[in-house]
Amino acid sequence: QVQLVESGGGLVQAGGSLRLSCAASGRTFNNYAMAWFRQAPGKEREFVGGVSWSGGRTYYGDSVKGRFTISRDNAKNTVYLQMNSLKPEDTAVYYCAAGRFLAGQIMASGNPANFDSWGQGTQVTVSL
Repeated sequence: QVQLVESGGGLVQAGGSLRLSCAASGRTFNNYAMAWFRQAPGKEREFVGGVSWSGGRTYYGDSVKGRFTISRDNAKNTVYLQMNSLKPEDTAVYYCAAGRFLAGQIMASGNPANFDSWGQGTQVTVSL
């Protein structure tokens, strides 16, 4: 498993932007598909987006398509989530997740049970 630490959350006005980072420990980062999930109070954990081992394929949840971009830097063991045009309904705790050798289509199904490792989460709050 890898250990994951998220950063970059905070308070932003609607229409603004934030970039989240997730730093991973270990030397086998590029064996892991990486994803972001989010969870708002009283709601289930929701798949936001994912990126394949190499970074060549990305997948997004319907609610964020066209606004969020996921990327990874394997040299830095880091995955990013660029969030633009933020809305109040994007308010949630955002979690980074890693799935060892996880196939892209399985990752894109958005089932949290497919992921091996999770970060502690970072709060994103979008105000009107």
